[in-house]
Formats: sequence, C-alpha cells, structure tokens
Amino acid sequence: MSACEPITLRKAGVVIASTRAAAGVYADETGPIILDWLSEHGFDTFPTMVVPDGEPVGAALRALLTQHPAVIITSGGTGLSPDDRTPEMTLPLLEREIPGIMEGIRRAGAAKTPMAMLSRGHAGAAGKTFVINLPGSPKGVMDGLAVLDPVIGHLCEQLEGNHGH
Repeated sequence: MSACEPITLRKAGVVIASTRAAAGVYADETGPIILDWLSEHGFDTFPTMVVPDGEPVGAALRALLTQHPAVIITSGGTGLSPDDRTPEMTLPLLEREIPGIMEGIRRAGAAKTPMAMLSRGHAGAAGKTFVINLPGSPKGVMDGLAVLDPVIGHLCEQLEGNHGH
C-alpha cells in the first residue's frame, strides 16, 4: 500500500524517543495522545515504537519509512540534554524541510511557556511521507497537534500529488 490511498487508508507511525520509557521506568504518556489524534483524522496506525534516545530513533524512523506511511510523528528527544538526538536522527532522512510548521508549533507553545523555544524538532517530507518531531511532554504534543489540525489533510494531499495549487 502506498501513501496515495484515500484518507481512511492512510497509514501513520509513531516513534517515542525515551530511554526511561523504553526501559519500563515509566509509562509513555504521549503515544496514546498521538494515536487518538491520528485516529480522529482517519489514519490507520502501526504499533507505537518506544525506543531509547539517540540512534534507536533513527533506526525506528528508517524502519517505518520502508512501510511508506503518509505520516510519522515522533515525540521526545528534541531538547538540549546530551542524549536528545531526535532532530539529528530525523534531518538526514528529510528530502524537503517544512519550516513553517515548526515555526507555528514553537510560536503556539511559546504563548504558553517560554520553554517551547528550546524545542529543536524538524518537520519535512521523506518521499511522500510527512515526518515531524514533537516535544516529549503531553502538553507540548497537544499544542503541536493543534497546529497540525487545520493543515494535515492538505499537507498529505500535496505530498501525494493529488491536490492542485
């Protein structure tokens, strides 16, 4: 199946970058929020991948990209801690960045907390797949998804080549 299917058949993947959640120290709180949002927007999702920070994030992203989903959303690993490497794992996989999305997310988050300015995530296209890095906090994820709400359908249509300008 390609990313060119009707919206009800679009696939999506979720990667949670958290060394502690991957080790079972605590439960992931952002994955369920993202899965609910994807379901509400008509996506069929792969099982959430909860992986340690760093290179395992890159491996998870590469594995998901082989399945040609319409969307991949990551959560976590976008801060300034030494092991926060999600942006570095994502950027080499993107063929085209979509900076306006991250600008919008940081702007929306900064209206609530100045810490949002520290998020280093990327958004862009890897082939026909939209990939975005969201923060690791539930509030940050909800803020990011709210920014995506009005554009996700149009964004997928454009990447699929099914929408005129």
